[in-house]
Amino acid sequence: MLNYEFPPIGGGGGNAHLHILTEYAAQKQLEVDVLTSAPKPGFTSEQFSDNIRIYKVGIHKKQLHYWRKVEVIEWLAKAAGRYRELLKTNHYDLVHAFFGFPSGWMCYRTAAKLPYIISLRGSDVPGYNVRLGLDYHLLAGLFRRIWSSAAAVVANSQGLKKLAQQFMPELDIEVIPNGIDTEKFQPPQSKSPGKPIRALAVGRLINRKRIDLLIEAIARARKAGLDVTLSIAGQGNLLAELQAIAGKLNVTDRIIFMGRVPPEQMPQVYREHDIFLMSSAHEGMSNAMLEAMASGLPIVTTRCEGVAELITDNGIVLDRPEPEKIASAINQIDENRALYDSMSACSREQAEKFNWLAVADKYIDCYNNILDRTSRS
Repeated sequence: MLNYEFPPIGGGGGNAHLHILTEYAAQKQLEVDVLTSAPKPGFTSEQFSDNIRIYKVGIHKKQLHYWRKVEVIEWLAKAAGRYRELLKTNHYDLVHAFFGFPSGWMCYRTAAKLPYIISLRGSDVPGYNVRLGLDYHLLAGLFRRIWSSAAAVVANSQGLKKLAQQFMPELDIEVIPNGIDTEKFQPPQSKSPGKPIRALAVGRLINRKRIDLLIEAIARARKAGLDVTLSIAGQGNLLAELQAIAGKLNVTDRIIFMGRVPPEQMPQVYREHDIFLMSSAHEGMSNAMLEAMASGLPIVTTRCEGVAELITDNGIVLDRPEPEKIASAINQIDENRALYDSMSACSREQAEKFNWLAVADKYIDCYNNILDRTSRS
């Protein structure tokens, strides 16, 4: 398995990989080597379980949750040699790459010898990240070759599949969604939203997440008389800019920048809040939204990939990403206790439909299908 990001580096893609490995640890018919990254130069390995070993190629990482292009290139250059060494010293049946690029590039180079599967996660799909617009254009031909040479291509939501097929309409893409640990993430024993209503946003502080819209929404809600605060859990390159926006809008006392919260503390963070907000332009399928749902939080979100599968009667989906509409949605939920209780219960019920064991089983089925096809050819 190849993944250029893995906790503590990265976001949803790395976290999903970690959860899948946790399920694989109990699948003794699998033996897995993982090649990934580390935030400081060097090469290390660690035994994840009896059947899983993780190899980490260290790079000069400036921020854990934001990738500079030079860092991607550094990891690709260093990891490629380690990948070749692993192929020489081990017999593998197939390789599974998280992200079509850069991870998928190495698989493509060895496709004649080893079949590979690609898990599309979001930023590796053209059109997903505005910041990468020029890169998508320059790498379009390479992306098509990587995808078309794969034995299987998997997206983590129907929305991401649709975006990927806008780029390659002829490609057959399977959907395997993200999961959630519903034992780790649970609602509190009793839930009674007080004043102020405590809103929570979780994610990297990057342009695609559009956290600025949420800060503006809080400012509008305050002007309308709604007593609300917003906690933002996550790091990123836009921290200073977002803090400046909060100051300009005179809501510094209403916005709490929590920074990076250790994963083991996140269940309690969700339980301490009343409502979950997301304003992303694009997502594959939001792990944070699933965690919030499992914790019984009503959701207010802008429409993006993955939302259709997650939001039914457990939240409000906004077609237009406008601060005043976000503020109105928060107010709508806050002023109607029956609606809040109904959405909270529905969030938990909806989250229980997703679990990591089912995700792992679907990937294992995919592996077996590939191996069956390979043995017949």
